[in-house]
Amino acid sequence: MYPVRLLLFTFYFCIPPYAFGQVKQNKKPNILLIIADDLSKTLPLYGDSTITTPGMDGVAKNGVVFDHAYCSAASCTPSRASILTGKYPHQLAEGGNLHGTLPLVYENYTYILAKNGYRVGLQGKGWGPGNFTAGGYKNNPAGQSYPSFENFLQNQPEDTPFCFWIGSNDPHRPYKPLLKDSLGIDSLKVKVPVWLPNDALVHHDLLDYYAESKRFDQTVERAIALLKKKGIYDQTLIIITSDHGMPFPRVKANAYDMSTSVPLIIRWDEHFMKGKRIKELVSLVDLAPTFLSAAGIDVPKSMVGKSLLGLLTSGKSNHERTEVFTERERHAYVRAGNLSYPMRAIRTNRFLYINNLRPERWPAGDPENPETNRFFGDIDNGPTKQLLLEHQNDPNYRNFWLWSLDKRPAEELYDLETDPNQLKNLANDPSYNKVRRELATRLIKWRSSTNDPVTETAEPFDSYPYYGGKIKGLK
Repeated sequence: MYPVRLLLFTFYFCIPPYAFGQVKQNKKPNILLIIADDLSKTLPLYGDSTITTPGMDGVAKNGVVFDHAYCSAASCTPSRASILTGKYPHQLAEGGNLHGTLPLVYENYTYILAKNGYRVGLQGKGWGPGNFTAGGYKNNPAGQSYPSFENFLQNQPEDTPFCFWIGSNDPHRPYKPLLKDSLGIDSLKVKVPVWLPNDALVHHDLLDYYAESKRFDQTVERAIALLKKKGIYDQTLIIITSDHGMPFPRVKANAYDMSTSVPLIIRWDEHFMKGKRIKELVSLVDLAPTFLSAAGIDVPKSMVGKSLLGLLTSGKSNHERTEVFTERERHAYVRAGNLSYPMRAIRTNRFLYINNLRPERWPAGDPENPETNRFFGDIDNGPTKQLLLEHQNDPNYRNFWLWSLDKRPAEELYDLETDPNQLKNLANDPSYNKVRRELATRLIKWRSSTNDPVTETAEPFDSYPYYGGKIKGLK
């Protein structure tokens, strides 16, 4: 019997806890979220060598990199609301719109952590843009604002865990053209995406984007250096991600992969696997349940996201996803009457199916909107957008204009194996009818199970208040 007991002792006490998909709960972890503003997976970790990112690479070396992580919406405010609440934008009423508000009635992981002994803070851009006081908050839903992470840590009690949100404004527009020169970005490494014109102007616009992406990595470096200086690096659960993709035509405020597929790196010393890559589909709605689970706190039933602890500790999920869902409601005030452009999408390992619920509207905003003096205003202003507007009737630019600015059919279907850039819509291809119907059915089922309020005749997001500044004629 003695050898058997010895074997059992070795099995239970010498094998690391992550082998069982469990987290050691000797002490609640500090939680540090570092979030970029409009950053796609244009990083060395994902095969793009245009810039170097020692900050993110260092965290990834002893952490977990997710290859297929998706935001809930390619729009700042609703995406960040989903991260905080573990819910999809259409479940958050006014929280589903850019420049909206986030009603306090929806459970928020920062508030739950604060009620369970955490000290909570924010540096930079948290939830928003929007009006959080209209939703009942006294501070930004991501936490009380501090001048810096270092300032926050100066008064941190040793026996109290913290939850901190570092919200960078990089690589959001507008850009500073001189930044790329000071950071030494190699212009020869820039590759223009196939849906944009391979033009010198676009090339330089992308250089500015990469420069700000590099500056975001420097933000990561400073935060990690501070954790190490304070001796709390290994006691901190670190998450690096982005709210959605880059601020370029056909990306931001859309449902294509470049719009919604985001970087996601997570590390927590010996509690999680090290130097691993996860191929499974995950969503940023899963972050709030993950943080609460890591802190040993029950996840509210209202949160539809699922904890990623199983994947992080053993590489095996307790809630395996065969699809992720993305969407959008009203982005900016860019259509007559301040109308939205609602989308719902399902992304599987092979296919992307998009349902444009109001195909009669312009997806990028009205070509001319006298109410706001904005033109295709859901696309951020910049040289690339201006190039498309100026060459609308040039045959050499026509396809690029159509891909980014033209109206779209109610259904879009893309086979990612043959068309990774999602440029050939197969929704009307007879050979894909079965796939289209199946994905449409799955999307409808998800919308029903999550109580999607948008129907053929109802669009509540059109009527919610817009807090995006004073615009003539806006109520």
